[in-house]
Amino acid sequence: MPLIPEEPQIHEKAQGPRATPASGRTAPTPRPVPGPRPAAPPRPGRPGPVRPAPPAQRASRDTAAAAKPGPSGPAAPATPEATSATPEATSAAPQIQLIPATPDGALDAAEEAVDLLLDSGRTPGDVLVITTGELHPWAAHELSFGDAAYWAQHDAGDDVFCADAAVADRAASRAVVVVAVNGGPEAAAVTALTVAHARAGALLIVCGDPQRINSVLGAGV
Repeated sequence: MPLIPEEPQIHEKAQGPRATPASGRTAPTPRPVPGPRPAAPPRPGRPGPVRPAPPAQRASRDTAAAAKPGPSGPAAPATPEATSATPEATSAAPQIQLIPATPDGALDAAEEAVDLLLDSGRTPGDVLVITTGELHPWAAHELSFGDAAYWAQHDAGDDVFCADAAVADRAASRAVVVVAVNGGPEAAAVTALTVAHARAGALLIVCGDPQRINSVLGAGV
């Protein structure tokens, strides 16, 4: 059904003041809790010298995960969501949140949403990110080492996983799915939202143009 753009609230019970949206954006986007973060540890099973450092977007999530030995945010309500990447059978539809953003700003909005999710207590393995246009920098980096290595990281389920809409149907269900409608054909947006709705266990966050997203959701997604 069509959605009305609303002030994004990524965690069901996350509280506290929200930052003023950056100039030039058409609508507010969530931002992570400010504060210093420790240096990122080597990625599990992948020592530093083996391959070049991943993009900055990946480092921001790794440092957020390293700073938290376990969930530290408010306790989540009883929902069918999973605490890891392992799919769980559920008959309840996920909660849907819309973050208005232009195609050029949708990926940044999705990154901020992921950072806020991690800061509020989500584990990295809870989150799947799907893009409709340009690949997420992390996905582009990891795919440079081969398709098999890329999907092996998905199967490990210990980190945020990013996928293009064209291959997102290979991804397993996760508690939270974030969609960045960052361009691409209309068919890519339809595919991304259809797959995301099916894969999200508790929460579906969509970053993009509200009119375009509502037209897709209203078509039966």
